[in-house]
Amino acid sequence: MKYYIISGETSGDNHAARVIQELKKRDTNAVFRGMGGDQSAAAGQELLIHQKEMAIMGFVEILSSLRKIARNLKKIKQDIAQWQPDLLLLVDYPGFNFKIAKYTHGLQIPVHYYISPKVWAWKEGRIKRIKSYVDRLYTILPFETEYFAKHEVEATYVGNPSKETVDEYLANNPLQKEKKRIALLPGSRKQEINTALPIMLDAMKNFADYELIVAQAPGFNDAYYHAFDPKLKLVKNDMYGILAQSDAALVTSGTATLETALMHVPQVVCYRMNELSYRIGRIIIKLNYISLVNLILNKPCVTELIQRDFNVERVSKELSAILHSRETQDRIKTHYAELHTKIGTSHPSVEVAEHLWKSIS
Repeated sequence: MKYYIISGETSGDNHAARVIQELKKRDTNAVFRGMGGDQSAAAGQELLIHQKEMAIMGFVEILSSLRKIARNLKKIKQDIAQWQPDLLLLVDYPGFNFKIAKYTHGLQIPVHYYISPKVWAWKEGRIKRIKSYVDRLYTILPFETEYFAKHEVEATYVGNPSKETVDEYLANNPLQKEKKRIALLPGSRKQEINTALPIMLDAMKNFADYELIVAQAPGFNDAYYHAFDPKLKLVKNDMYGILAQSDAALVTSGTATLETALMHVPQVVCYRMNELSYRIGRIIIKLNYISLVNLILNKPCVTELIQRDFNVERVSKELSAILHSRETQDRIKTHYAELHTKIGTSHPSVEVAEHLWKSIS
């Protein structure tokens, strides 16, 4: 069978790659094509477009990249029409993927959506597009299925892919907290890293007795990071390995916040973006929290330092609390245990692959 898969960010690339690996176990004649990253390519997907071309964040930044986005959108539409896949699997990345869903639905090609768009956070009007253009929706957050049911959308909770990968890692790799270490996870996009890493490094000057380890994002060489500090210890493609060695972490908001929690590492969530983009976002997005940890638990488990609060003084204060306050450590530990329970123990890549295979076999 021919599978067209589109993922637009590093986490989506990881999840797509795992589904590809599972599909290959079921379909020995499987062929994969579309947009993704290094992990999807390694799993066997032919990339028409590498996702690093689409790594854009912020409302203002997206506006300045509209021409490139439109060009890649047209390229993929033409490729789908010519290649005629048996199904389309969209992984997260809703702004781009909804346009592809509408077009592909018009070609009468089944559209499956893994990691459902976060319409509960903003753009609730997109629910109409899901009803119109998506044949099967797969959710990864426990509360999403109930939310979609209220809007008369059938959705299947398949478990959380971060929980799946973390559980596998912990089953095969012991924690290695032999030295005093702090992990810095400044993001996977250039704008995130350029903004977050300098503040994180300045704050770390107050923790000279701890060794720093920086998670190096795919697509960025050593020289890029060493321009911030030539002595930085970098680790590439092994975020779990970094967290397994660390007493605490500074994490840019995103999937990494959930993965850090699932690895049982206390964290401070840090996020700052273009001020205009942030102001627009506050008007549009209706959420009490920005980290997945707090969203799933629906209460403040980890501290979130956003915009101006993300500064050296606040980072130092909050990091000191999770390193030295037993009360803070115990509270986080209890909340992390609750998080594991809420998410469950299913294997989403297996379940999604099974649904895809059954739908066309």
